[in-house]
Amino acid sequence: MSARGLLRAAAAAAVLAAPWGAAATASAAQDQAQRFFEQRLLADRQTSAAVKTLLRSGAGFVDRGIAFRDLTGDNRADAIVRVQSGGAAGAVAVYVFSTANRKGGRLHVIYRAQTLMRASTRISRGVLSYTTARYQPGDELCCPTRLTQSTLGWSARERRLRATERFTFEPPPDLPPPTAP
Repeated sequence: MSARGLLRAAAAAAVLAAPWGAAATASAAQDQAQRFFEQRLLADRQTSAAVKTLLRSGAGFVDRGIAFRDLTGDNRADAIVRVQSGGAAGAVAVYVFSTANRKGGRLHVIYRAQTLMRASTRISRGVLSYTTARYQPGDELCCPTRLTQSTLGWSARERRLRATERFTFEPPPDLPPPTAP
C-alpha cells in the first residue's frame, strides 16, 4: 500500500475508533501554538483531505514540538510544524510556515510534505531535514525496509523551500539482544 493509502486508512480508522467528544478533549489539551497552527492548516486549501480529517476528528493533532528557526535567511523565525496521527503512524505531515518575502508579514506555508509515515525532523544550522519510513509488503510496523531522508533549502527566486537532497537507504540492522553473563 502506498504512503498516501496508509495515511488515508489511518485517518479513516482514527475517525471510526475515536469516541464521541474526542475532538473536544484533544483540542482542550492543546496549547495556544498548537491551536494556532491547527487553525491555519484547516483553513489552507492545500492541506490534504487526509490531514484535515485527522485534525477535525481529534484523532490527529499538531505536535507540541513546534520549532522556530530561520530557514529562509531573512533573520526571522520560521515555524516547523508536524502533524501526528495519534497512533502508530506517528508524524504523517511536516509543514513550514513563514512570513518570508511577504508584505505585512502575512504567515503562509512555504513547504508541505503530507504523506509521511513515522517521520522525524532535524534542524542544523538553518537547514531542515526529515526522515520518513518506506514500507514494503510484509514489513512490520516497527521495521520498515527503507527510510528516505530529505534535506530542504530556501529558493529565494521561488520564495519557498525545496528539496535539495533526497536519498533512500536501509536502516541499520537491529542490535542483537544482550547475552546473559
